[in-house]
Amino acid sequence: MNDSRPYIPDDTPLRDISIRSVVMGAIFGIIFGSANAYLGLRVGLTISTAIPLAVISVAAFKVLTPIIGKSSLLEANIAQTTGSASSSLASGIIFTIPALFMWGFNPSLIKIGMLAMLGGIIGVLFMIPLRKPLIVEKHKELPYPEGTAAASVLMAAEEGGGKAINVILGLVIGFVYKIMLAFLHLWPEKIKLKIPALKKAELGMEPTPALLGVGFILGPRIAAIMVAGGLLSWLGIIPLIAYVGEHLQSPLLPASDLSIAEMTAKEIWQNYIRFFGAGAVAFAGIITIIKSIPTMYRSLKMGIKDLSLKKNGTHVKTKRTQRDLPFTVIGAGVLVVASAIIFSPKLIGFDTSLYIRAVAALCIVFFGFIFATVSSRIVGMVGVSSNPTSGMTIVTLLGTSLLFLAMGWTDITGMAAALTIGTIVCVAASIAGDISQDLKAGYIIGATPKRQQVSELIGVITAAFAVAGAVWLLGKAFGFGTEALAAPQATLMKTVIEGVLGGDLPWGLVLAGGAFAIVIELLRIPSLPFAVGMYLPLSTMTPIYVGGLVRMFIDSRNKGDEEKKKKKSEKGVLLGSGFIAGEGIGGVLIALYAFVLSKKPEGIGLHWPGNLGDYISLAAFLLLVGYLLFKSKD
Repeated sequence: MNDSRPYIPDDTPLRDISIRSVVMGAIFGIIFGSANAYLGLRVGLTISTAIPLAVISVAAFKVLTPIIGKSSLLEANIAQTTGSASSSLASGIIFTIPALFMWGFNPSLIKIGMLAMLGGIIGVLFMIPLRKPLIVEKHKELPYPEGTAAASVLMAAEEGGGKAINVILGLVIGFVYKIMLAFLHLWPEKIKLKIPALKKAELGMEPTPALLGVGFILGPRIAAIMVAGGLLSWLGIIPLIAYVGEHLQSPLLPASDLSIAEMTAKEIWQNYIRFFGAGAVAFAGIITIIKSIPTMYRSLKMGIKDLSLKKNGTHVKTKRTQRDLPFTVIGAGVLVVASAIIFSPKLIGFDTSLYIRAVAALCIVFFGFIFATVSSRIVGMVGVSSNPTSGMTIVTLLGTSLLFLAMGWTDITGMAAALTIGTIVCVAASIAGDISQDLKAGYIIGATPKRQQVSELIGVITAAFAVAGAVWLLGKAFGFGTEALAAPQATLMKTVIEGVLGGDLPWGLVLAGGAFAIVIELLRIPSLPFAVGMYLPLSTMTPIYVGGLVRMFIDSRNKGDEEKKKKKSEKGVLLGSGFIAGEGIGGVLIALYAFVLSKKPEGIGLHWPGNLGDYISLAAFLLLVGYLLFKSKD
């Protein structure tokens, strides 16, 4: 296939968007969106669903052929696009909404769903003018890895059933593993190892299939950068703080209850390290924005140029594969979203004034467009799973909170308003990054962009309340900010808003973290994965790194044969995606059990003597690693 020529020519009369393709995609999106919500609330990371949805869409259409008739490749693409747009809603919700519950608010399911839907619409609309400058013009420069892989799956439609088995196997294994771990409690969910030579330093691991799958999808380089950030925090900065504060008798701000000598490693992380991480993530996000300014300018220029041509009556005939929704639709859609925000008193914050809502609408449109551009450009290089949506949200919250501080809106209502603004922007950035992969896949196979964009809008509208319901249910069952659902990103957003509007944000620690990001960037290392590693617990990074090592081993065995390496890696990616989806679905069902019975699963009462449980947990994880390795090699 020629890189500049679509797989399906422009003049091929194939059916693309249809009721069956949209319905199928929406159902898949709800399932994978719920799984993504669970994963994000557990460890602060979400993954792209473009590849597994491409496989499942092709397989489902093949299986249902006797019932619904023969389908086209473009219909499978529409199903994959709809589902992928639906599932990426989870990121924006789980990174922000839990903070409202932590403040004591109890937002309704309708409100959470509305915020997700508005953010999704904004993300789709702002991605439309970015398609040409980023996906078409930079086709060879920005690979959009998940989109390219999804296109490969779709073009190999006759192999759909064989490829789908890897996703299904991973899904079953991830689900069963989660039930044994979190429902039956057959072995510990975390393993810890103290490092004697370093004061209060410890290595940890959450040996789960989802994190192993995330690491394989990310690949060795990004996984290594993330674990490096975690190692710096847990084996470098925490021991350093412990040594320096060893003889202090009173708490050292921002801690208020315990002295450093009295703190555990986890408490040092909670009181100090998370501010380093927040600063690193924020600065890394700002650096990315600066890099993306030329792209933002060009996309606006191209959109205004197209609009002026139509206004002057100039008719420009475009090929089917280059037709986007018109610029007027973007303008009308943004106006509708802004109006909904301005004229809904309880949507932004709680019972806010018309003035605050008008300012909120402007902030959402401004930050939404900026971060749709940043998000799309980043995922073009490193993929959706490495998309630093949380960093973009932090920058949004910092900007909004500083504006609110200048205007005197520093009470709890102002905090809630800032957070809900961040929610819509976060969803928009997440959606823009994810559908970029779908548009890339469509560009390669010869889909009609206009049809894809319509299906994306349908996807976010239909799935918003379902994914919001999964988040709401998980929170009701386990509580946010708990051991079961740490909601690390939402806790970070809460801290940033409270610190800025309350005037007690430890700027020294935040700026020191920012300095780390600048140094890493000067070394030509992606600063955002490193910053995320600094912020999140090391126990979540280590299994991700193991997954990356498995990917590196597979790639090294097939070095020199790019086609073979691609096929082997694809098997592991599909299996890893299944791991993530299976564990996520298991988590949602366990949450449903806990919600209905008003109690958490107590297991079968099994207690292992000494450290035997840790060894069993490690052995179970190594079996997963071995299976992933075996399936990727065969």
